[in-house]
Amino acid sequence: MPRLQDKVAIITGASRGQGAAEARRFVAEGARVLVADVADEDGKSLADELGEAAVYHHLDVSSEDEWASAVSAAESAFGRVDVLVNNAGILHFSALAETSLADYERVVRTNQIGTFLGMRAVIPSMGRGASIVNLSSVEGLAGMPFLVSYTASKFAIRGMTKVAAMELGQQGIRVNSVHPGVIDTPMIQDAAGGDMDTSYVGKRVALGRVGQPDEIADLVVFLASDESSYCTGAEFVADGGATATHSLLQT
Repeated sequence: MPRLQDKVAIITGASRGQGAAEARRFVAEGARVLVADVADEDGKSLADELGEAAVYHHLDVSSEDEWASAVSAAESAFGRVDVLVNNAGILHFSALAETSLADYERVVRTNQIGTFLGMRAVIPSMGRGASIVNLSSVEGLAGMPFLVSYTASKFAIRGMTKVAAMELGQQGIRVNSVHPGVIDTPMIQDAAGGDMDTSYVGKRVALGRVGQPDEIADLVVFLASDESSYCTGAEFVADGGATATHSLLQT
């Protein structure tokens, strides 16, 4: 039997990259998916590709009203919500002293507030056995220069995940965080203005390469499935070994 048979999922930031990989894997494993994003053209194209098991819905994750609409759309299309994947995120490179308040708030609104609003919005639609998967980062475990807003937001996601797990456990809802390392997705290129060579990062980790979106999608499938029925409030790291060492080894 497919691992997500008959489960209904909302996946944010699902139009491309890591989110699109997650949506494809969910449908392949028997789930029905609300593909949620602000990139309408790419999102509609993906939903069309996935067929009757997917519908696209425009969602700005920083908007309370749009979250209510997205949950209603999932319920109207598929009857309920079993899984929420808070995948949407943005990245901004700048030194602390040069980070504007507007840029800091922009990252926090999408990454941190979007995750908070999403968790809060889906609770009434979820029953026992439901799962919330929050995409944090290795920057939610340790700091990185030039990523003050991103790191702050990802640490917050890590903390909110634990609070939600404690509060929702009695309802049978599990909440876990995923902490990817450098993954080959458009988000990095967008933040860097395009043409950023990430191969040098891969050479610094134990596995000697950057990660691929499908590798994160596989981990998210596990956390969405009943295979992870005793996992909640936990941190799942997929970083090629980046966090297995410490700064004294760096050159």
